Amino acid sequence: METAIKVAFATTDMLHVNQHFGSAKSFAVYAVNPEQAELMEAAQFGELAQDGNEDKLSVKLQLLDGCAAVYCQAVGASAIKQIIAQGIQPIKVHEGSTIKDLLSDLQAEMKAGPSSWLAKAINQHKGPDLQRFDEMEDEGWQE
Repeated sequence: METAIKVAFATTDMLHVNQHFGSAKSFAVYAVNPEQAELMEAAQFGELAQDGNEDKLSVKLQLLDGCAAVYCQAVGASAIKQIIAQGIQPIKVHEGSTIKDLLSDLQAEMKAGPSSWLAKAINQHKGPDLQRFDEMEDEGWQE
């Protein structure tokens, strides 16, 4: 899945997004493109309290390296700052949201025209367009 982006889901059962980011016991990390979604990793963290343990975030942020977004039921202000600083979009979902439905929605958005955060993530994954200078030259652009 060469053109896929990575997204993570805070989950206990690998079916629903049912965890607060800071106290999430596990994450499911998927590679997603408009046509398919593939589970890449299931990471377990064990028991973590929601408050009073800021170090718990560093392990989760390391896991999320390279992800475009993280879906969770809730996320604290401190965690939001750290997630965004890492270039990841935090997405709060409604109770009962299924990973399957969220993946389908994400794929539909990719096909229909992505939102700003998704377009940015897709473009970052693509890397620089090395042909853009050739195209500019063909159009008559000069230094």
